[in-house]
Amino acid sequence: MNYSDYIWYRMKVHLIKKQTLEEFTQHHPRSKASLVEWVDKIKFSNWENPSDIKKTFNSADLLGHSSNRVIFDIGGNNFRLICKYFFGAKQVHLFVCWIGTHAEYDKICNQGVQYTINIY
Repeated sequence: MNYSDYIWYRMKVHLIKKQTLEEFTQHHPRSKASLVEWVDKIKFSNWENPSDIKKTFNSADLLGHSSNRVIFDIGGNNFRLICKYFFGAKQVHLFVCWIGTHAEYDKICNQGVQYTINIY
């Protein structure tokens, strides 16, 4: 198998609502460099199952309750990003559900809505 064949079989990650991240950085400029770095890692990821998410982002937390959600720590844990993932036949779809500061994330945890929140 040559390199071009490998690209065909990779499980590329399709980020849904990247615009949400761009809008967030306008209100939280300190997050921009970290989110750019996060998106760059996503571009070159090859995920075949949820545990591969942890291999790319070791601080990511996979939520239970069959929610298919993952929480990413962004910017040295200053920001949190909740995404829902779906593993398709040739692509992983990663939907941005929520992004905010760590303090805002603590509030939604206390309300118990991190499994269902979907603002975007």
